[in-house]
Amino acid sequence: MANYNTEREGQLDFFKTFLPLINPNLSLDDILADDNDGVLNGNLLEFKLRVNDLNAVLFQCVKYMSALRIKGKPVPANVIIVDLNAEQAYFYRSVDYLTDIEKVYEGGASKANVGFIGQPYLEKYAYGADQLAVTKLIARLKQNEFTQIHIDENCIVGWATAFYKAVPTARKEDFIGDDTGKHKTIGEIRNPSVFAEYIYPYTGATNVKFQYLMDKLNDTLQKKNLGAFYTPEAYAEKSHELLRMAIDRVPTGNDYVIIDRCAGTGNLEKGLTDEELSHCILSTVEYYEYKVMQEILGSKVRHIIPPVEAADTFQAGLVKGADALSKEFVENPIIKQYIDDPNCTIILFENPPYAETTSLEHQRTGAGKKSSAWKRSFVVSEMKKQVKGAVLNDLGNVFIWSAFEYYIRQSTDSYVVYSPVKYWKSQHLVDNEFLAGFAFNRRHFHTNIDACIMVALWGGDVCSDESINLEGFDIEPDGNLSKPVSVPVNKVHDLFSTKYYEKGQFADESFDGILIGLNGLEAKDDVKKRIKPFYSDEMLGYMVADSVGFDNPDAKSSLLVAGRYNGNGFYVRKDNYLEKLPMFCASRYINYNREWTERARIMKSGDGADRFNADVSSGKLDQWLRKCLLFTCVEMQNHMRTFTGSDGRFYRNELCMDTTNGETLASEDLKQLVCGEDEKRIIAQWNVLLDEAKKTAEYDSNLTYGVYQIFAEIDTSYKDDEGKTVWNNLEVHSALQTLKTLVKDYYNKEIVPMLFEYEFLK
Repeated sequence: MANYNTEREGQLDFFKTFLPLINPNLSLDDILADDNDGVLNGNLLEFKLRVNDLNAVLFQCVKYMSALRIKGKPVPANVIIVDLNAEQAYFYRSVDYLTDIEKVYEGGASKANVGFIGQPYLEKYAYGADQLAVTKLIARLKQNEFTQIHIDENCIVGWATAFYKAVPTARKEDFIGDDTGKHKTIGEIRNPSVFAEYIYPYTGATNVKFQYLMDKLNDTLQKKNLGAFYTPEAYAEKSHELLRMAIDRVPTGNDYVIIDRCAGTGNLEKGLTDEELSHCILSTVEYYEYKVMQEILGSKVRHIIPPVEAADTFQAGLVKGADALSKEFVENPIIKQYIDDPNCTIILFENPPYAETTSLEHQRTGAGKKSSAWKRSFVVSEMKKQVKGAVLNDLGNVFIWSAFEYYIRQSTDSYVVYSPVKYWKSQHLVDNEFLAGFAFNRRHFHTNIDACIMVALWGGDVCSDESINLEGFDIEPDGNLSKPVSVPVNKVHDLFSTKYYEKGQFADESFDGILIGLNGLEAKDDVKKRIKPFYSDEMLGYMVADSVGFDNPDAKSSLLVAGRYNGNGFYVRKDNYLEKLPMFCASRYINYNREWTERARIMKSGDGADRFNADVSSGKLDQWLRKCLLFTCVEMQNHMRTFTGSDGRFYRNELCMDTTNGETLASEDLKQLVCGEDEKRIIAQWNVLLDEAKKTAEYDSNLTYGVYQIFAEIDTSYKDDEGKTVWNNLEVHSALQTLKTLVKDYYNKEIVPMLFEYEFLK
């Protein structure tokens, strides 16, 4: 009998004993990869200090195997439950529980397992006392077999991801292809090859079962090229209200058509009446979505583009003639007959694909250029004749521009469209009459981001509104819409860079300084540097308050002791730095206000610059600017550090409250701040943090510390044997966590209202 105090201790001892006898090349990281106790070859292991209920532990293993299936990972053929202190192991076959494995479970796998009825174990190994049992257990753990599972809508996305990872050159037809159309590639799910050991052939004649997941089944490159345009059912149904408002605008006696150029499988149209469907013209450029749409809606709608599949319809996974950005589609005679008819009202009803090829997501995959094929389309070339700048980087914008260019031609025509609000708010792509609209949470559109998506009803007339109001709806866990909230949207005209960035010269400027990385230290030699290493004694540091929106806010917001290696900011002067701080403060908004209604709706602007500058000059904002300074001194994204640079200069962080080595510029200016209770609490907590930092071995008395430098150099940690984080300086970590809470509350109470008042935020 063993006497382990923790499960982790026993687990590690077990692997230390048996791994060298099974596969000495395997590490614990290889085995412990999926939040269970380990998968070793074709064995799922579950360890307990003492097994009190074999069936309950077996059910926990079933849940782990269910999770593996959903992730697209092989389900081990064997289940080994290990009683550590009794030194006994129990063997089960997973195939005997396949029905349970192919269910979906909510909550923790270790919860609510009592009452499961399992079969008796097949073998028991008393490995602590019986050498024969040890050899049998080793033989079992060497087995590398798996239980085949059935593909369904719960696991197909996981297996698609695994397939494209295993076969990087594969396309969608290689995964879900069938023999129902003219193009008869039989995909992996129907004739397993790569996953022959792991999955049963899918026997569904078509892919209708996966209609709501078709956008997630595209190969990686196709996902980027086509964008995502899945619409949650609850939101689709809500947007039907706007569509019906558009139908109500159709003049008496007119025919009307509802055009959706990016219908996918038609999920946006599901729930429309047969009468409404009879007016629909649908198209989608992805072949397997086209086939599903034909099967579901082909007999109900007025037209599908193309009407029938021909021998050459399939073109590298796409549909010939269905590319909405092609000249062929713009001139399609089926649609053109209605556009040319003055007695027919045009209604576009679309959730356009969203693909912004300058995004970090594209750049990380190295697929920016490859997934920008749409940029070479006919419609984009025509759009470039009228529109310039970053607006051309967004595929959704091309659909929106072309809707008004080629389809909306009368005042009673309408466009109901899903898209982030920036096309109207900051890019000014649309100047038509806003009739009504909703705000939805982007998280439910097959993404992981809480952000605002607008679905708007636009009319055919021009309008110069500066603000619009949306009704906002999230989706509750039960699938129903939440109660509505008011979501106002105001236009943005001027950028920070055009109104507030410092453009004056420095008296003693030179270009023999250093450049800084995002972590506040000197940039490495191997990074591409876009600016010269400027230096001046008048220089306080370098500020980046880039972009109108809040995508990737930490990369778009910086305060550094010298120039940032990739630019996009300006050098801050010591004599006027206070009036620049609101830009930095505004750039932190989304970090402290993460509600879905804020991201992609609230943006940074320089629209209030004239009023702000006048009030700064009059002294009206003196106290508020010092509140901004206090916030800046304790905000974690202020990455100013104190160190000696490779140029031999000593760079001191002047935007902090550490006066150990003399006053800083910030500490001098904060002497004029009238402190209330909130300010006093923050300053007191900063002093607690600094005092605790000074007690540590890592503290260097020659440096002047800000919050970030304490975090990066003193608030360090490591992982213990159980994988838990252990802080090297617990008192420092605790003080820092308390300060963060105070900072958030202070920011939203004292800083944010004035940022909106002076239109730094809109």
